[in-house]
Amino acid sequence: MIYSSIFEPVFMVISRLIMQHFILGIESSCDDTSAAVILDDVILSNVTATQDVHQSFGGVVPELASRAHQQNIIPVIQTAIQKANIGKNQLSAVAFTQGPGLLGSLLVGTSFAKAFSLGLNIPLIEVDHLQAHILSHFIRNKDRSNPIPEFPFLCLTVSGGHTQFIMIRDYFDMEVIGQTIDDAAGEAFDKAAKIMGLPYPGGPMIDKLAQHGDPKRFTFSKPNIPGLNFSFSGLKTSFLYFLRDELKKDSQFIEKHKYDLCASIQTTIVDMLMTKLATAMNGSLTNKGRLPDVAIAGGVSANSGLRKALENARDNFGWNIFIPPIQYSTDNAAMIAITGYFKFLKGDFGSQSAIPYARAGFEKS
Repeated sequence: MIYSSIFEPVFMVISRLIMQHFILGIESSCDDTSAAVILDDVILSNVTATQDVHQSFGGVVPELASRAHQQNIIPVIQTAIQKANIGKNQLSAVAFTQGPGLLGSLLVGTSFAKAFSLGLNIPLIEVDHLQAHILSHFIRNKDRSNPIPEFPFLCLTVSGGHTQFIMIRDYFDMEVIGQTIDDAAGEAFDKAAKIMGLPYPGGPMIDKLAQHGDPKRFTFSKPNIPGLNFSFSGLKTSFLYFLRDELKKDSQFIEKHKYDLCASIQTTIVDMLMTKLATAMNGSLTNKGRLPDVAIAGGVSANSGLRKALENARDNFGWNIFIPPIQYSTDNAAMIAITGYFKFLKGDFGSQSAIPYARAGFEKS
């Protein structure tokens, strides 16, 4: 059977809305192989296999990543289904990351999802990785006690490849209202770490070392970009030139000051994000007098400095802030599964001709 929402029998539409459904999510966009199972919007399992092979190269090697996905994907999916305490024949649909990401890695997840869908004769659901990060805020705990944002809300999406303000009007009505004009915040973290000779992954290492440093010890230039757009390329250049000059004076400068350097560069990046967020919240983003809820998403949402700054903004300005649990901040399949669930309710199914894509393409979806 080929699933399509066109000419779909009415009883099938009704059954989607009133029955409970198990959705399998598969994430393979970069170097983490992840699988998750949800019952409607309630998480049952979320399993991730990381790839240590990239550490010695200082970054993800695409060919090695795709090979590791091939080794990991079957045991990860088996484990996720077992932890959910269900059989594979109970699954209602399989959702997978279509993009953006590394094409070789995406092909592994896409191919497996297609075969899984055919073998079980269940719908195949294509998921955009960036939308999934945002919709991770709607994953429910088993007791359904965790709060979720109210539409419309503003989401600051921050990762190694993207830094964007997105207005979320509904699950699939998203509009980019501001974004970086060059590098992403996550890339700035990683490049700063690389300049200092820190091991991969650089962003989390800066966050770890920053806990022991003085965030005001060093200052770096911040660009003056109008509106809600960002720029981080100048900050990277400023950081590089600063260290170059200091190393001429003292070859051990980085080692002697690494904690303060990490704390200072992290504070600079976080301040740039928070300044723009304040601009957004003080602007015209109101809904009948109500400031929109604010959510963060993407890998950099795991950064402790950014989380602390948002908590301070909540306390100081009364903003309603939503910060995802750490396990939903980095790449994970739970966010793919929840996005798949909402698409399942709409009858928005994919096809066996689905092709992965490397770059983001949605401005408004």
